[in-house]
Amino acid sequence: MADLVFEHPRLAEIYDALEPDRPDLEPYVRLVAEFAANTVLDIGCGTGTFACMLAGRGVEVIAVDPAAASLDVAHSKAGADLVRWIHGDVTELPPVEVDLATMTGNVAQVFITDEQWASTLRGCRNALRPGGHLVFEVRDPAKKAWLEWNREQSLRKTFIKGVGAVETWAELLEVEQNLVTFRWTFVFEGDATVLTSDSTLRFRGYDEIAETVRQAEMTVEEVRDAPDRPGREFVFIARR
Repeated sequence: MADLVFEHPRLAEIYDALEPDRPDLEPYVRLVAEFAANTVLDIGCGTGTFACMLAGRGVEVIAVDPAAASLDVAHSKAGADLVRWIHGDVTELPPVEVDLATMTGNVAQVFITDEQWASTLRGCRNALRPGGHLVFEVRDPAKKAWLEWNREQSLRKTFIKGVGAVETWAELLEVEQNLVTFRWTFVFEGDATVLTSDSTLRFRGYDEIAETVRQAEMTVEEVRDAPDRPGREFVFIARR
């Protein structure tokens, strides 16, 4: 099940307004060109920004996400009619064959159990053509990004057309070994509605991820730095 921040209609509708700039997606656009990918599977597509971006460039896109509210937002975007949208996850796909599968926005960290992660990687492999690539990013656990997840550093107010002012902040709830749980709070000043969404992410190390990719019968070809967040993330490039 998707976190409330993606599944609640009111939160899904303001997601893009809270994240209007997505410099993290440009490196993926360049990777599509680098691998000459004509077909892309966008795993955890959310509100469809990346999928519609690629479709507008003539790429055939299959976009999958478990959050129906986010997909409803995605369907309303320009170019959405060019994308094949699937409500679910990569383990439930119909037979497909793509050149490139992607997990942007640290989606790879939402699979917190070993079985969830292993089945996701198997689903990716099954969707790739022989020689196709999987690209995903994860935060480097050594950098302890969660230390910045507090109200003092994350508090902001955003004025959204048709909605009004929305105040948001993050709060770290628990760190237990490699699992980090945090809460986002959203205050809609217009009607004083307060919504919260709790999330848990798994911080896997470099060696652990490389081994799980190998077990899924793919080869890690390269691990790059995230150009928009240098020194803070691993960008894994694997090949079937």
